[in-house]
This record gives sequence, structure tokens and C-alpha cells, in this order.
Amino acid sequence: MLSLDSVTAGYTDENIINEVSLQVDKGELVTIIGPNGCGKSTLMKSIFGLTRMRGGRILFEGRDITGMRPDQLVQRGLSYVPQERNVFPALTAKENLEMGAIALDGGIEDRISLVLELFPTLAGRMEQRAGTLSGGEQKMLAVGRAMIIGPSMLLLDEPSAALSPKVMTQLFSEIQKINERGVTILMVEQNARRALAISDRGYIMEMGRNRLQGPARSLLDNPEVCRLYLGRK
Repeated sequence: MLSLDSVTAGYTDENIINEVSLQVDKGELVTIIGPNGCGKSTLMKSIFGLTRMRGGRILFEGRDITGMRPDQLVQRGLSYVPQERNVFPALTAKENLEMGAIALDGGIEDRISLVLELFPTLAGRMEQRAGTLSGGEQKMLAVGRAMIIGPSMLLLDEPSAALSPKVMTQLFSEIQKINERGVTILMVEQNARRALAISDRGYIMEMGRNRLQGPARSLLDNPEVCRLYLGRK
């Protein structure tokens, strides 16, 4: 479904990622892990057309999307949830979801109902300003807004950042449910062990480049990966 071939990109005149390649098949949940500052978030932004591409190619569902604008990618069925600034704090939760549906031609209420099936906690928060929601509720709202368009693929950047262990467990469970509904997911996550535990495959980045890749189970069982990236068992 998604294929990156030797992607090099960054900001201003500096490259942050260099010749990164990866593939995500339809229906998979794939996680990218690696040290802070290794380029994981830049890679996600590059897929979504938010950096300066200087080399390589990105294919989505067999079509070249290299350098496409975010609005064009959303129309093709690709949704992105950034790590930060991912809700409109002055708008209500419902208005945030409606903003996600701005490109749709009707049927908004039905789409909101589907989101509330995934995140029932939000049902009682629809008229509350997003900025007053808890961190976990804001993250659920951000993911829900991305789901409004009915995407075929979801990009998640650090979904568990700053969440309590209990809320993190709940959010990962909901991410699994989204994947089980047929949405392909590419996720960047600092909680590497928890993320790989629910993933089909994983990629490890280091200093802006591919370091390792493989089935998630094999990465979890790899002593070098445990020592360098997961912490000792």
C-alpha cells in the first residue's frame, strides 16, 4: 500500500533523513522506532508532504505521491495525526470532528457516530472545548478526527506521548481495533516494546537512516534490539 524508495528530505538546506526505504502492505500495522532525533517524525511529515523532498520516491496504492500537498493526500485516503498541536483547543470536540470532515459531501453525523463507537469516552465531551480535555481525550479526539474521512491508511506520530500507562493501554487497544477494521497503520512510537507487541512488522531508524527491519516478534526477541532500543527485559 505504501512504499518509500531511498527518500531523502529535511528542512531548509539540511537533510534529516537520508535514503530511507520502507514498505507497508495493505492491512498491516507497522511501527518505526529509534532514538530521539533520529528522523522518525521527519519521515512521517515527508510522507504527508510537509518537508522538502530532495531524493527518492513515495508510492501510495501504486501511485506516485512524492511532493503532493496534504489536502491532495487526504482526498486519496491518507490521514496523519502529528505528535503535537493535533487538536483545535478553542473549538469543541464536535467542531474538531467536523473540521476533519470538511472535505466530505454530507454524512458527517454518521461519520461522527462511527468515531464515537471507537472512542466512547468522547461521547460525553462533544460540547466541551478541546483544550479542556485530558491529554488522553485530546489524543483520542485527534485520532478520531483523522478517522472521520474513512481513510485507507493512518499515519500516527507518537500516539502515546505524555499519556499515563492506563490511558496508553486504552489507546493502543483502540489503535488495534482501527487496524482490525481494515485500516492500514504506520506508527512512530517511543514506547517501542508496547508498540511492537501490537505490530506486524517494525523498522528501526538511526541517524536518519534505516538500521534494522523485520517482523515485530523477531525484533522483540533480538538481544541487540533489546539492549540498544528496548531496554533489558
